[in-house]
Amino acid sequence: MSLYKRLRTGTESGDSTPVERSAELSRGERLRQIVQSRLAADLEGREQSQDAVWYQEVRARISEILREEEGLGPLERETLTEELYAQIVGLGPLQPLLEDPTVSEIMVNGANQVYVERRGKLLRTQTRFRDDREILELIERIVAPLGRRIDEASPMVDARLKDGSRVNAIIPPLALRGPTLTIRRFPERPLTIDDLERNGSLTPQMAELLQAAVRGRLNIVVSGGTASGKTTLLNCLSAFIPTDERIVTIEDAAELRLQQDHVVSLETRPPNLEGRGEVTIRQLVRNALRMRPDRIVVGEVRAGEALDMLQAMNTGHDGSLTTVHANTPRDVLSRIETMVLMAGFELPVRAIREQVASALDLVVHQQRMRDGSRRITHITEVQGMEGDVILLQDIFLYRPDEGFRPTGLRPRFLDRLAMYGQTLDSKIFSGGGI
Repeated sequence: MSLYKRLRTGTESGDSTPVERSAELSRGERLRQIVQSRLAADLEGREQSQDAVWYQEVRARISEILREEEGLGPLERETLTEELYAQIVGLGPLQPLLEDPTVSEIMVNGANQVYVERRGKLLRTQTRFRDDREILELIERIVAPLGRRIDEASPMVDARLKDGSRVNAIIPPLALRGPTLTIRRFPERPLTIDDLERNGSLTPQMAELLQAAVRGRLNIVVSGGTASGKTTLLNCLSAFIPTDERIVTIEDAAELRLQQDHVVSLETRPPNLEGRGEVTIRQLVRNALRMRPDRIVVGEVRAGEALDMLQAMNTGHDGSLTTVHANTPRDVLSRIETMVLMAGFELPVRAIREQVASALDLVVHQQRMRDGSRRITHITEVQGMEGDVILLQDIFLYRPDEGFRPTGLRPRFLDRLAMYGQTLDSKIFSGGGI
């Protein structure tokens, strides 16, 4: 819905005008409706633009309208201008939180409960919405430009903001306490592996190994629980992909921000009102194989697409990257087995495990600690099969009482890395320098 239509919708409810109803409204609400009404008249017939100049004009017009109101001092007028601009053009009460660089996640649990995550800790804010309808309008404003919808027939949606922040919304009847909105923010400057080192997520030796693994075209799975930092780590690892390679990324809602030029980004599509037109990750993975990719990066595998991903890794698309929700590296293998079975083929378990053991080279497991920090707790090599069991070998481990430490075992893939010009000092595996 365009800004003009939203403004008209907000001023045409009921028979009376906003000014006639204003006696029953709070001062702030009265001013909001006056501004909406005047803006709607000013913008009629004009096409909404997405450039900064257009938004600056809207902000300036709001300030002009408020300047005509009696009893408003310069400071109060400036404050009201920002508040009304956020409500009309931005994301309403959430706009100040989105502009706060210390906020990494925003969680709206109905009109009267808004939480944020700051430095890994959940904190309740004083932010409030007028009612559930205001939240629904905000959700519609987010998803409409992306061609997605949310209503009683389709009460869940994944989307993203212009800055790449990930959005999930779920509304009644599924959300019993009112519309629920979750916004996962990403820093303006993508984090690098050096940033993770400074934050204590890994050691320089671990970073050296991961860099060599990506450049040496190992197939890597990043695992961890919810909010453990999997996507951030995947972004960091993708920065090591050489710039002369063609990369295809596949996601439910585009979040990855790769720095290379030759990147093709694909995104799934939900079904339309008739239940048609859905495009799944599995379909996109299959299509990506026809796009001559050097690397395939899948934001997350959740279901049958795991089979297609394994087949891609086993048919010449080395160096692929993906993430999986799991609690341990061993759980990663169990989850992938289950997801392969979800593809609808009755494959023997041993055949699936052979595919997994042949396709995957490295599992990098990340965990969110109790203090809110993130740590890479395992860098684990997939070594192959022994009987019916997939062999795993930990190369680096993190323990709260011991910190980061190498296990002293040399990975088997060192010769393979050397084929791509990636050599590692054996000291990093024996504890030298850690």
